[in-house]
Amino acid sequence: MARKKSAGEPRKIEIRQVRSVSGRPEPQRRTLRALGLTRNQTSVIHDDTPAIRGMIKQIPHLIAVREVEE
Repeated sequence: MARKKSAGEPRKIEIRQVRSVSGRPEPQRRTLRALGLTRNQTSVIHDDTPAIRGMIKQIPHLIAVREVEE
């Protein structure tokens, strides 16, 4: 049986880098690095927090985001 999430448990999102950073400005490169993405087509899982959402908003053209069920 699947475990129910409690109200205090944050949701998870998977962030996948889908475009290269070649020719991109340095702030966009730093945002990808801060998210933990180092190479093209890699993915990381983060808690869905306002800070992470803000970073995603800065580089939507370089990444793909989806919710993860746990």
